[in-house]
Amino acid sequence: MTDLQPMPEDWTRALAIVAHPDDMEYGAGGAVAAWTAQGKEVAYVMVSRGEAGIDGMSPEECAPVREAEQIASAAAVGVSTVEFLDHKDGLIQAGIELRRDLTRVIRRHKPELIITLNRRDHWQPGSWNSADHRAVGDSVLDAAFDSGNRWIHTELIDEGHQPWQGVRWVALANSPQSTHAVDITGTLERAIASLAEHKAYIGALSDQAPEAYARQFLTMVGKGGGERFGCELATPFELISLG
Repeated sequence: MTDLQPMPEDWTRALAIVAHPDDMEYGAGGAVAAWTAQGKEVAYVMVSRGEAGIDGMSPEECAPVREAEQIASAAAVGVSTVEFLDHKDGLIQAGIELRRDLTRVIRRHKPELIITLNRRDHWQPGSWNSADHRAVGDSVLDAAFDSGNRWIHTELIDEGHQPWQGVRWVALANSPQSTHAVDITGTLERAIASLAEHKAYIGALSDQAPEAYARQFLTMVGKGGGERFGCELATPFELISLG
């Protein structure tokens, strides 16, 4: 029995905002590949540069490696715009500064759909979500509302960023409270290629080759989503409507 609804398709521009390089690839790459294949526009914003993500590399050495891997990874699913903010990996704080920075990028990109990662405390019972993911997820939701209000972050008006009231939904990938999904049966290979571009990051996590690691993980997760959505493979999202 299926318990997930199809994601809305009546939009043309989406903006993905996540904490780190690789966050989209673990949660939503197959869906992004499906959307860009339809001609939809998707851009990526990373709140940090992922510089604290590899134990054997210093942040100064790690940041450019992870940036390059993310750009290649995004290209594999049809995304050519990848931007990086300069919040500290592992120390991202929800608050006015982050809300303002995210409001700025939302007003600039003017998305109808915003994609981010699970903001809830856990992935599943007995697990725990990272502070960065929780901080970014909450701040994305706040900034989605802030972006339409000219009296919040008024300095952005001075910068030339006029209010954008066109955000219709925020979709949280990998949420334990998912409500919707995208069939990724036809885009699994592109999702695998995208995650496999994170060679240095995966190499620090696993002895498997990046392609084998990506195939095993994404096939397992996709099958779980597919069972709930009534297809072979699917990516679930918790969809929040902004009215």
